[in-house]
Amino acid sequence: MPELGPLISTAWLADNLGRPDVKVIDASWRMPGGPPARADYDERHISGAVFFDIDAIADQSSPLPHMLPTPAEFEAAVGALGVSDHYTIIVYDDHGIFSAARVWWTFRAMGHHAVAVLDGGLPKWLSEGESVTGDTPAIAPANYQADPQPRMACDAEAIRAALNNDASSVVDARPAARFFGDAPEPRQGLRSGHMPGAHNLPFGALLNDDGTMRAADDIAALFSAAGADLSQPIITTCGSGVTAAVLSLALETIGHRRHSLYDGSWAHWGDEGNAERDFPTHARKGQR
Repeated sequence: MPELGPLISTAWLADNLGRPDVKVIDASWRMPGGPPARADYDERHISGAVFFDIDAIADQSSPLPHMLPTPAEFEAAVGALGVSDHYTIIVYDDHGIFSAARVWWTFRAMGHHAVAVLDGGLPKWLSEGESVTGDTPAIAPANYQADPQPRMACDAEAIRAALNNDASSVVDARPAARFFGDAPEPRQGLRSGHMPGAHNLPFGALLNDDGTMRAADDIAALFSAAGADLSQPIITTCGSGVTAAVLSLALETIGHRRHSLYDGSWAHWGDEGNAERDFPTHARKGQR
């Protein structure tokens, strides 16, 4: 099978669905306060797809939401889903491109290269008349061997270095109203505002109306317009590390591979109880 890019089309999946070396994963997820995505998966999903619970396949020792699991946790969890490190993995969600990017990034962080996101996700799949099912697939446990890639994730120390020394551009995927402190965070106990020196590129700006990723030239222009220097490494961030992965996925599609994701994101930096108190609470457009 030819090497895949970070995105694959619905046509590609329709042609390759059912291959023994292709595993499909439903990575649908809801923001805090929403109903569980698992119920919608149980009602309808792409045939053969298994469900990846972002909140369950995570570092359960961390107080932060859905942090990257340890390699051992990941190996056990995805092995129980019947996923082997030898498979080509296709991830989708029922939004278009949303939480699937987070699971794509998680597999990449575990050293899995043959993983791609379904461009346009389940909505595009359905719009083209492709079938779905409510049948739960039979799962044969598999062996998964992780090869962790620490460079894919970063912590607050790396963020401070980037902001203070222009070592890289920090790009925040949250909506502008949250970034500029005009709207509250969906999680209690978090301050409003953004990291000083961070740039804002709401993840939705990278998507077409049908939920597919925009063209490469458009993506590059959007990052540049947001103030990101594409000649330098880029750190992506958001509310809790989910939509930041959409930015990471977009960077990968344009060939920019010097990117990492701040896993704690605003759930860590914006916590009222942590030490990160040096950010503006109501910064305005035009300010860094």
